[in-house]
Amino acid sequence: MNRRQREKLIPSTWIIATKQTEGRAYYALYAIDWKRGGRLSWEGWNQLEDLLQFHIPIKRKAGGQKSTSQPAAKIAKRALHLSLNDAQFEKLEQLFYQPFSKKRWRVFIQTNRNL
Repeated sequence: MNRRQREKLIPSTWIIATKQTEGRAYYALYAIDWKRGGRLSWEGWNQLEDLLQFHIPIKRKAGGQKSTSQPAAKIAKRALHLSLNDAQFEKLEQLFYQPFSKKRWRVFIQTNRNL
């Protein structure tokens, strides 16, 4: 995705993925724009509090000049929360970096969703 396409990205689905390894949690935040087939990710938190304080740049509309930032705590209210093991997290990473396929994403989300 080039710079101009990234600027137009407006996420419609947010995913907070948690991976438990050896008693430690690892958190990652993913954003998916279904309309444009775009994906963004932010990774590397060991505590949920740190993730929730992270400010995410958000576009107000496609092609718009103004962007704002929101704390991840606001987005967490409407995000899908996935608790994944190592194999599931690897599958998510592979899916994230493969060519975009709505069907594969929806199947992955439905099978791993925490209700």
